[in-house]
Amino acid sequence: MFENLSERLGGVFDRLTRQGALSEDDVKTALREVRVALLEADVSLPVARDFVKAVEVKATGQAVTKSVTPGQQVVKIVHDELVHVLAGDNDDPGALKIDNAPAPILMVGLQGSGKTTTTGKLAKRLKEKNGKRVLMASLDTNRPAAMEQLAILGTQIGVDTLPIVKGESAVQIAKRAKQQATFGGYDVYMLDTAGRLSIDEELMAQVEQVRDVTSPRETLLVVDGLTGQDAVNTAQNFDDRIGITGVVLTRMDGDGRGGAALSMRAVTGQPIKFVGLGEKMDALEEFHPSRVAGRILGMGDIVSLVEKAQETLEAEQAERMMKRFQKGQFNMNDLKGQLDQMLKMGGMEGVMGMMPGMQKMKKQIDAAGMDDKVLRRQIALINSMTKKERANPQLLQASRKKRVAKGAGLEVQELNRLLKQHRQMADMMKKMGKMGKKGMLRNLGGMFGGGAGGPSEAEIQAAQAQMGKLPGGGSMPAGFGGIGGGAALPPGLSGFGKKK
Repeated sequence: MFENLSERLGGVFDRLTRQGALSEDDVKTALREVRVALLEADVSLPVARDFVKAVEVKATGQAVTKSVTPGQQVVKIVHDELVHVLAGDNDDPGALKIDNAPAPILMVGLQGSGKTTTTGKLAKRLKEKNGKRVLMASLDTNRPAAMEQLAILGTQIGVDTLPIVKGESAVQIAKRAKQQATFGGYDVYMLDTAGRLSIDEELMAQVEQVRDVTSPRETLLVVDGLTGQDAVNTAQNFDDRIGITGVVLTRMDGDGRGGAALSMRAVTGQPIKFVGLGEKMDALEEFHPSRVAGRILGMGDIVSLVEKAQETLEAEQAERMMKRFQKGQFNMNDLKGQLDQMLKMGGMEGVMGMMPGMQKMKKQIDAAGMDDKVLRRQIALINSMTKKERANPQLLQASRKKRVAKGAGLEVQELNRLLKQHRQMADMMKKMGKMGKKGMLRNLGGMFGGGAGGPSEAEIQAAQAQMGKLPGGGSMPAGFGGIGGGAALPPGLSGFGKKK
């Protein structure tokens, strides 16, 4: 979603950092381009204007223009200001106020913005990550089968839903949910309201009544991330009428321009708490302003990458792999494990988007034909091998290679590329086995150019802390294995390529 903005800002800052000394005019010219880039990304005009003004005040002082690395100083100021626009003064926007049980959470929003699905996703998150007992109730008496939809989602994720009683009004259902949550010993009860236009007087009045009856601890507005600037107006209207405490942006995996996300907090004063990144029930992420700012400026997001690895790694498998890597053992089964892991972590694009400096290499990576199809073709080749061949790839001579390639419906050249990649990764695993956690992360920063593009000391420490929680003390999550340093393409990935 932030790809175009990332590219535009990347170009501006590349020119700045290449210059040894910067005059105030240089900075002003660059900031003019930054403003145009923000407006093109659909950021609202007042927000873009205030943002550029705030950066200009900090970036045109003597301390910046006379410093040793003025370009990088400007990048840092833009990064900090971007974090401020996204987060305001709230240090932890994702934290929900659900301390005194049963805590009501009211979900509001327009029709079709994804309220019911988001209610299910959030309930699953509260149950699994926060260990809360959750009750969901649908107050949507207008849309056909809306209540049944929530009941089915509840069954899928193992969360209780309020039994459906036909003919009740939204306020009656809300009262019954409050009663059942109190008597049933639930920590949180979530009220999924009917979709409404902010100009629909009758439905807005209904939500106000529900709010007065339940006194929700959190009122979350669910907004479709693809609606652009109009999403900000919607948030403003709902905030004026009902009083929202946070925003959930859905469909953030789409290719709409991400300006709404940047304007949302600045205009409404309410933080973005979560973002929906897909249709599956676990595709809901906490919104971390500093990490999002890092991704927009192409600095990557190592901490999120490690967290993602932590979620998708199975403890025993990780333990086993870690021991093998430390002994310098790495066969085709291990490579398949890593390819599967990469797909689970969001595929090639998902992993690359979080790696420092990878934005700049995007064109080379695309030109090399590296995408999830390549990963799936490689998994097909490994599946086509016998157990012995997987354990000992040296057995693969001409006739065996033909059989394996034919079994996967691919050419022998593709198998040769896979074998070359396996050899490179095996060598890398031997080196990694001898390296400590910090050395690996430091190496990771160096691989992608270091400097403003590499991870900061604080990020490295945060990632280390996360790695400590990885099964087996985690030297490196499995999905990282194929990623090495280098100029044109990371060596671990140089075995990839377009299908001949």
